[in-house]
Amino acid sequence: MISKFLSKLKSILFKSAVSPETPLKKEKKAAKSGKTKTKTKTKVVNSKKNIETLTKLPGVGAKSAKALYEAGFKTTKAVIAADEKDLLAVSGVGINLIKKLKKLK
Repeated sequence: MISKFLSKLKSILFKSAVSPETPLKKEKKAAKSGKTKTKTKTKVVNSKKNIETLTKLPGVGAKSAKALYEAGFKTTKAVIAADEKDLLAVSGVGINLIKKLKKLK
C-alpha cells in the first residue's frame, strides 16, 4: 500500500519535470504560441491607437491619456460620459481638465 502511494507520488512529482511529448504535441504548442504573439501585438497596437485618440481631447496629454486608458476609459466617448468623481480618481487628471471636458458635453 505504501509502495503504491510512493510510486504515485513519484509519478506526480516527476511528471511535471519531465513530460514526454510527441512531435505532434510540440507542433500544436508552437502553433498556439504563434497565435498568442500576434494577439499581443495587435493589443499593443490597438492600445497605442486608443491612447492617441484620447490625446485629441482638449487638455489631455500623453501621460494623462495613458492613465485614462489604464483606468478603463478606452474611448473619447467614455471619457466625456464619465462621472467627475471617476475621472478625478485617475492620476494626472485634475479639476481643470474636467472643466474642459464638461464643455464637450
